[in-house]
Amino acid sequence: MEIKQYEIVLVNLDPTIGSEMKKTRPCVVISPNEMNKYLQTIVIAPMTSNSKSYPTRVAVKHNKTKGWVVLDQIRTIDRLRIVKILDKLSEKDIVEVKTIIHETYVA
Repeated sequence: MEIKQYEIVLVNLDPTIGSEMKKTRPCVVISPNEMNKYLQTIVIAPMTSNSKSYPTRVAVKHNKTKGWVVLDQIRTIDRLRIVKILDKLSEKDIVEVKTIIHETYVA
């Protein structure tokens, strides 16, 4: 399965430890296409439908539901954890995700 940056994919995140996000849930692919094409691992940011407004979370609409991309819980997973491709972020949401990643991790 070809995985593209900024796609929303359904990922089985279990097993987890402590405060890591659990369950099978939608996640946004953060790693660039070049990495996704050649590596067995994919960098993702989990999504949640239950969040407060934090500076590291981006509000998005997916599947007619409001949710948040949780950029404070970015992690690397094996592509075997990906169940299926669900959707893709809008251009507006992609710009916001890039901005928050830059402000949080690059500044």
